[in-house]
Amino acid sequence: MLTDTLNQAFRRTWWAIVIRGLLALGLGIFILARPLESVAAFAVVVAIWALVNGITEVVHAIDIKPFFRSWWLLLFGGLVSAAFGIAALSYYPGLSLAFVVTWVSFWLLLAGLVGVGVAVQLKRADLPWGWYLAWGIVCVTAAVLSWASPPATVTAIMGLIAGFAIVSGLILLVGAFRMKSLERDVTHAVRHATPA
Repeated sequence: MLTDTLNQAFRRTWWAIVIRGLLALGLGIFILARPLESVAAFAVVVAIWALVNGITEVVHAIDIKPFFRSWWLLLFGGLVSAAFGIAALSYYPGLSLAFVVTWVSFWLLLAGLVGVGVAVQLKRADLPWGWYLAWGIVCVTAAVLSWASPPATVTAIMGLIAGFAIVSGLILLVGAFRMKSLERDVTHAVRHATPA
């Protein structure tokens, strides 16, 4: 009885991991094989995400209105997000991709400035600071380059997504097959530990 329950749980988990691994692997291969369609789909995902996120924030702001005086900030943020989502769908794909490039550029710039700031503080404290400075300079340079060349930035983003999907898919599949041997070991241990 216990071994049957364990086997069923292992099988369900195994299949879930295998399916996730195959889907991730398929997504990564699709992005590499069909980059233009992938960029177009990515632009739609960004626009829909902004619209759904905005609607959710508006509803949440209305829900918390009786409890918080600053509810209007959440409402304003939700309206801006929803408006961006509608605009991004209307001006597809340019606005979504421009947002992604801008977001990545600002993120890299902020990471670079923080890295340089940490390096300065570490140098003042007579601690090793060179790697932080190098990281900061690399991030600031990448921010400038990503802003200067949006197509290369979108290509790099899609390449990172594809690479992550392929690697995570392979890891999930390897984990699923390693789980098969674990299932045999656990079943064997339970059978020998359970009184007949």
